[in-house]
Amino acid sequence: MRKGQNPAKFVKDVARPERITVALLNYIPFLSGFYAETLDVLKVSLESMRKDAGLPFDLMVFDNGSCEEVREFLIQEKEEGRIQYLILSEKNMGKGGAWNVMLAGAPGEIIAYTDSDVLFSPTWLSRSVELLETFPNVGMVTARPYRTSPEFYEGTLKWAKENAQLDEGQFIPWETFLEFNLSLGQTEEENKKVYAETRDWRIQYKGVTALAGASHWQFTAYKSTLQQFLPFDMDKPMGQVRQLDKRMNDAGLLRLMVSDPLAMNLSNTLGYLRGELGKGKERGRKKEGVGRRMLELPPIKKMLLAMYNKIFSWYYS
Repeated sequence: MRKGQNPAKFVKDVARPERITVALLNYIPFLSGFYAETLDVLKVSLESMRKDAGLPFDLMVFDNGSCEEVREFLIQEKEEGRIQYLILSEKNMGKGGAWNVMLAGAPGEIIAYTDSDVLFSPTWLSRSVELLETFPNVGMVTARPYRTSPEFYEGTLKWAKENAQLDEGQFIPWETFLEFNLSLGQTEEENKKVYAETRDWRIQYKGVTALAGASHWQFTAYKSTLQQFLPFDMDKPMGQVRQLDKRMNDAGLLRLMVSDPLAMNLSNTLGYLRGELGKGKERGRKKEGVGRRMLELPPIKKMLLAMYNKIFSWYYS
């Protein structure tokens, strides 16, 4: 039998969420090897997104089964008011499973999604929302220009040819193009040919400039738009996330990027901030000896990587 009245009945007002929810997905299973610096990367990412984003937002973090040290850090951030919504998953649900929870549950009208290894520049959010609100029928906006697969923005080009000023050319500077691709582990030499043989599509509409393309690693979209594509059925933790890119293009929604770099991929280290981007492979080639060359032999490399994957699956599957 209830005793007394629930005090909550006498509360006149409740807090309203911000119009924009920044939704960050994190997964750090341990703090060694590949993941040795990833907690530091996460901290830098969080700090950069909050610094002069250009618009107010609430922060939602979905942790996909990280180790205890990472969970403790996130809980501390939540208790100190720097994270508004924190979801701690017991197991790794994969990116698709996490998206099903995040994109459906974020309270904002607009969702700015990000992986946990993105470095943001000032005004990244306001510039993204400007494109979202200026262009019609926008699916997603990424806060950095880079060259994406044309097959995923065919619908964008079709619309632009009929409704906006559309120009083809090399509108992404070489330095900006190379910077991003080096962060993916590519070399400068292999990118020279790609840069020379590919082009960008610039779209000008109502005095606002965007480039055609966007990507699943960081994007801003209306929640109502994203819900059209839920749920995601992905049977692997990674590798199937381009489903969102493809589905949006097939639906005729615009996929856009801001015209200058306001987001950068840090990957799993802070090497970019230390000025090490693109130098690792060159240093390695200078110092490598017989042992290193043996490790690069295809049969040995294949066997050792298979062992690594097996051990990883034993502990974290």
